[in-house]
Amino acid sequence: MQRYLDFTLYPNIPGSAPIDTSEEAAESMRASARTLRAKALEALRRYGPLTADEIAGKIGKTVLAIRPRVTELFKMGRIEDTGSRRRNDSGRRAVVWRVATK
Repeated sequence: MQRYLDFTLYPNIPGSAPIDTSEEAAESMRASARTLRAKALEALRRYGPLTADEIAGKIGKTVLAIRPRVTELFKMGRIEDTGSRRRNDSGRRAVVWRVATK
């Protein structure tokens, strides 16, 4: 049985629920999470405010890889909610993010 990932390290490393599949997914992203966060942040700097789905499209990654990185960037204070919403590919309203101004 795998050990539950220490959430005190989140958002610097991917978090997980105490379920084996969640722990495995978090561990598999550990090496690439920092790079993906940097690419997401660069996309926001380059293109302006975007949803997580739009960020994924701009950098050629799946939304499943990028949405958690966006949450991590938000928890780190690197990005912020613009207050705007746009529909994502699934038709749901999505937060439009921007680089934090603080």
